[in-house]
Amino acid sequence: MTTAIIAEDEPLLADELADALARLWPELEIVGRARDGIEAVRMVEAHNPDVVFLDIQMPGMTGLDVAKQLGARAHIVFVTAFDQHAIAAFEHGAIDYVLKPVAVPRLATAVARVKERLGRAPADLSGVLRDLAANRNDGRTFLRWVNASMGQTIKLITVEEICYFKADSKYTLVVTPAGESLIKKPIKELCDELDPSQFWQIHRSTLVNVNFVAGVARDFRGHLQLKLKQRNESLPVSESYTHLFRQM
Repeated sequence: MTTAIIAEDEPLLADELADALARLWPELEIVGRARDGIEAVRMVEAHNPDVVFLDIQMPGMTGLDVAKQLGARAHIVFVTAFDQHAIAAFEHGAIDYVLKPVAVPRLATAVARVKERLGRAPADLSGVLRDLAANRNDGRTFLRWVNASMGQTIKLITVEEICYFKADSKYTLVVTPAGESLIKKPIKELCDELDPSQFWQIHRSTLVNVNFVAGVARDFRGHLQLKLKQRNESLPVSESYTHLFRQM
């Protein structure tokens, strides 16, 4: 029986991935689930799995760090939250990836490719990982927090807390799970200052934190709408940015 480990720090996403794999690949045995990179390495040492579904962004060690540590010990499918640099590198390497939130058709493609490779030695990831490192470490420093107005109060909000930014007249709306506030920095300026692997522009007036995207749906007119974690509203995706979600 083929064995696998899921390394994903978000329990709900790990459950979704496990459920989808159970339907697509019933013969696959999930022998462990890791919540961080260090635990993932330990599980691979303990179980020696055939496949590792490896989240790129994890505490402790990133998925890229784990992949370097593992070398060619297992076939790896990276799980990534809309990371354009990662996708570009994967598409030129002998490796596969799945976008978060997991889309079953894309996962089915990844599963089929992994099955084809099971009879061969796992791919050498060194070239892909070097490309990713070069793309991610280009010397830039990104915005870490904003000073936002909430009534008469000025509050410091880290970018990890922010679901999305939306242009609002002369100001920009900063939306978190807990509420809304305003900053004077325009969307265009934010586009240049935020990490593009974390914040995607989906409309000329909107930047979304991909870690808060729960799913994508089409409305009755066929337009894409993003569903968010911890927020009830959906965000429209303009036609210019629908290509970002072509795998979903």
